[in-house]
Amino acid sequence: MKLEKNIKRNIEILDRELGIEKSFDIVNREFQVGGKTASLIFVDGFAKDDVMLWIMQELQHLGRGDIVPNTVKKIVESGIGYLEVETTDQFEDVMEKVLAGPLALLIDGICEAIIIDAREYPVRQPEESELEKVTRGSRDGLVETIVFNTALIRRRIRDPKLRNELMQVGTRSKTDVVVSYIEDIANPNLVNLVKKKIKSIETDSLVMGEKTLEEFIVGRSWNPLPQAKFTERPDVAAAHLLEGHIAVIVDTSPSVMILPVCMFHFTQHAEDYYQNPTIGTYLRWVRLVSMFLSLVLPALWLIAVEYRESLPPALKFLGAKGESAIPLFIQFLVLEVGIDMLRLASIHTPNALTTSLGIIGALLLGELAVKVGWFVPETILYIAIAGIGSFATPSIEFALAIRLFRLILLILTGMLKGYGFLLGLLFFIIIITTTKSMGGVRYTWPLIPFDWKALSTILFRKPVPEVKMRPDFLRTIDKDDAPG
Repeated sequence: MKLEKNIKRNIEILDRELGIEKSFDIVNREFQVGGKTASLIFVDGFAKDDVMLWIMQELQHLGRGDIVPNTVKKIVESGIGYLEVETTDQFEDVMEKVLAGPLALLIDGICEAIIIDAREYPVRQPEESELEKVTRGSRDGLVETIVFNTALIRRRIRDPKLRNELMQVGTRSKTDVVVSYIEDIANPNLVNLVKKKIKSIETDSLVMGEKTLEEFIVGRSWNPLPQAKFTERPDVAAAHLLEGHIAVIVDTSPSVMILPVCMFHFTQHAEDYYQNPTIGTYLRWVRLVSMFLSLVLPALWLIAVEYRESLPPALKFLGAKGESAIPLFIQFLVLEVGIDMLRLASIHTPNALTTSLGIIGALLLGELAVKVGWFVPETILYIAIAGIGSFATPSIEFALAIRLFRLILLILTGMLKGYGFLLGLLFFIIIITTTKSMGGVRYTWPLIPFDWKALSTILFRKPVPEVKMRPDFLRTIDKDDAPG
């Protein structure tokens, strides 16, 4: 629907659609421009007050001869000395722009609106991510404003081929989504696939930001293994872009979604690269061992207790040293649920009370439970080690998936003993080997299909100058990471 020349009629239509009279934050500021009635329509809290005041002062000083003929052209070219200005003659564009933050200037007798992008969203300053802390390295992190996030990434990649393509998702929320990639590196087929999936999304809004968007992109699945990596660090996002990945940035979300990824992307951390290669390799191996123990340790100990008579003499120490009123299998299940209860409680507990919560949890699940004869110390020890392994996993999404598989493995082992343990491991292997990431990428690459050169860069934190090729599974245009 096009704008009319009668400004009162235009305001009536906008009032009906935007609720100018009903919503206190939708403001209509009327004033005179060259003897004509004009209106500035904007959302209170989105507009820069100083810029808006300056624009009004400039316009109010214009005489009739300054704006006629060709009123819109004269105002845009000489009346408003501001960078981001455009025009539209559609009501839908005016409403969309105003709700996104820019100001709309309407003038009586003109069937066009001037859109002035003088918005300023409420925003916090970039600070280090709580989930991805490092002992050395940058301390800036992504925030909830999409323009800030693209600037933080572009600051690290001054490549003219870096592309940030803007889209909108949600018929009601109209959330800004940016697909970021380096044009002469990223696989164009993957880029087109991501953009196609985003454009095909039909929903009112992205309720949970990038997480909701991920479920639309990767498809409907009950598979707990994450198929997209999230990071709140701009340096990590930049590193993945330089490898040939695609970054999807969602407005109001302080994290970037990286596509496509494999299983081993969730085992690496920025800390590895801020340390000496030898130290980085050691940290990586400790992390991998911790993740493996997190998966199998409780169930493996149950097997050792069940077949204690068959153990070699060196392992005879395994097993419960005391008596308890609850079977060992049930103890593990209770402790697993107890740890999850503590984790959820810590999320909902104010920071000032988290220490008290930790003390209460330790007493309830530790000393008191042993004293009253419910648990034996060994079950608490092994669950604690498995829990530490979960916390050592860099990706919280992957850690929760491992946590779920550990629970399944534990239940099968408790019910079917050794056969249950083997069945649980087989189930985990089948799930992880049949899972595919976006674009049909094998989740287990470079283990399956086997690629020793790529696998060695995962097992060992090699010096950066030695890593000269980009990952093969991305099928990048430019495969050489260190040309010349």
